[in-house]
Amino acid sequence: MRRIELALTGSKLPLGGQFRPFWGGRAAELGIIPLVVVERSERDLRRAKRLGKLGYALARGLGRTVRLYVEGWEPIEQHLREGTGAVMVSWHGRTLIPANFMKGRGVLAMISLSRDGDIQNEIFTRFGFRTLRGSTSRGGVRAALEAAREVKKGAVLAFTPDGPRGPSGKFQPGALLIAQKAGAPIYPAGIGAYPRILLPTWDKYMIPLPFARAAFLIGQPVWVPEDADKDDFARLAEQLEHTINELEARAEAIARGAKP
Repeated sequence: MRRIELALTGSKLPLGGQFRPFWGGRAAELGIIPLVVVERSERDLRRAKRLGKLGYALARGLGRTVRLYVEGWEPIEQHLREGTGAVMVSWHGRTLIPANFMKGRGVLAMISLSRDGDIQNEIFTRFGFRTLRGSTSRGGVRAALEAAREVKKGAVLAFTPDGPRGPSGKFQPGALLIAQKAGAPIYPAGIGAYPRILLPTWDKYMIPLPFARAAFLIGQPVWVPEDADKDDFARLAEQLEHTINELEARAEAIARGAKP
């Protein structure tokens, strides 16, 4: 058996430590749970590597054929170029297209500690992402702490605020907490494709068909005030949820032939 602990790809994070000086009581208040360490057999790890390699090949193969319209990427590119941190949020079921577009750009992605997360981690690593294992349901405080540190140092974090378990399209507070502690903006994003398949999964994962039209739209940045309280978090979560849905609806329309 091998232990899988929360760790940033290419770095080591020590066990133990008290997080109260960084988070205060906010993490517990927002439902973020402390670190868990999971164990995987060598068989599980080999399976994740095998399926991840296959998933990457399929995702990359489809991505090469997609006719993609992108809008609003310039500020994200500037953050990457200048090393100024940012958080970009989109729904869990729409990651295939942005993963292809952001290939090899060194974007940071948070991946859950589940077995499915092991496969996703293999896929995103092959796409050239740096990955951080954890979520707001498992390894939450530690994942959020390390993510905020990385964003504060200049990373652009790609985050799915309805993951890893849903409900689909519901903006959970983890991204807000990360952005607040990092002093970084949050950029909402919406993705659409046509023709496509929606898988019968909790997130209705979208797979564009070969040579589909697609759109990847990034909205205006939102800042989380340093002194934001629980009510502010709820308001901002609702605002960003609405904006992502609006961007996604517009992306769907563009993919179906509407003018950008």
